[in-house]
Amino acid sequence: MNFFEFIFQDWRVNKGNMKGRLILVLFRTANFCSTRKVFYYIGFPYLIFYRILVEWFFSIEIPWNTQIGRNLSLFHGQALVLTNKVIIGANCTLRHCTTIGNKQNSAGGFTDSPVIGDHTDIGSNVCIIGNIRVGANVLIGCGAVVVKDIPDWSTVTGNPGIVRTRIHV
Repeated sequence: MNFFEFIFQDWRVNKGNMKGRLILVLFRTANFCSTRKVFYYIGFPYLIFYRILVEWFFSIEIPWNTQIGRNLSLFHGQALVLTNKVIIGANCTLRHCTTIGNKQNSAGGFTDSPVIGDHTDIGSNVCIIGNIRVGANVLIGCGAVVVKDIPDWSTVTGNPGIVRTRIHV
């Protein structure tokens, strides 16, 4: 994948969503710089610019070294918080006011962050925390709190998250 394919890989799925497109192009550029040693040193001023613009002005925390698959759809681009250890699969959707990250354990340290499978649709005001795996083709409803593993083809609603497995053909 060349530089421009990498930078614009989310462009098509965010059609009509200029803010989402802008944030993801900025993220992919920062991600490109941060994951390639030569570009990290050359692009370091850009990484600082990215952090100030996206975190301070757009109020979105997507660390530049987060692993996110192709075709991420970002709705409303507000109050989204991810840790740099989160792994998000391809063709996923994230909505506003969502937190995906680790949690503090009893020893004072932190757990690992969630791994989100492909084709997962995450509603607004969702909290996914801890060392968990969210399977592929999962729907997570608005306001859900997810702290346990979720199998593929499931729907999660409520606080705590109630899981219902869907039948797929």
